[in-house]
Formats: sequence, structure tokens, C-alpha cells
Amino acid sequence: MGFDQYHEPAGELSQATRTFAQMITSLTEEAEAIACYKQRISLEKDKEAKAIMENAQEEEFKHFGMDLEFLLRKKPTWRATLQAILFTRGNIVASGKKAEEKAEKK
Repeated sequence: MGFDQYHEPAGELSQATRTFAQMITSLTEEAEAIACYKQRISLEKDKEAKAIMENAQEEEFKHFGMDLEFLLRKKPTWRATLQAILFTRGNIVASGKKAEEKAEKK
């Protein structure tokens, strides 16, 4: 990605904070890779090359999910908020507002 993942001196951060920052960076990199593959796939004419790229994109998506799950296990309040948004039906923005209001009450 090419940017420093730490905004404070790394030596002064706890190992847990450094790991957290690394996982956030990894999550971002996986999301960027997914987007990159989307663009490549949309233009690729060769069916075999396209299938390989689609497979690679699925791997990136799996890694994105694993990174996210790691972070959510470290931040239970994030998990609670996302549970009110993800895998639900209806208006996504309304679900987000409800999740935010619920989190504010705690």
C-alpha cells in the first residue's frame, strides 16, 4: 500500500495496538485488491484469464472476511454494531442509524 500504518511512534505502541493497526492495513489492502480485480475482470476478454482473476478475487474476499472477523473479536462493540446492519433486510441506512442509536445508549 505504501503508507506508514502507524501515526504514533511504533516503539511506544503496545504489541496489541501494533497488531490491530496491521490488521486494519491488511483489511484495507484486501479491499483494494478486490476492487482492482473487479476492474480487471470487467475488461478481460479471455475466458480462462477471467476465471483465474475471479478465483483470485474470491481469495481476497475471504482474506477480507478473516481480517474483519479478527478485528471484531477484539472489538465487541463493533461486532454488536455490525450485527444490527449486516445480513439484515430493509433499508441499510435505517439499520445503521438504529445500530448507532443502540450503541450510544450503552
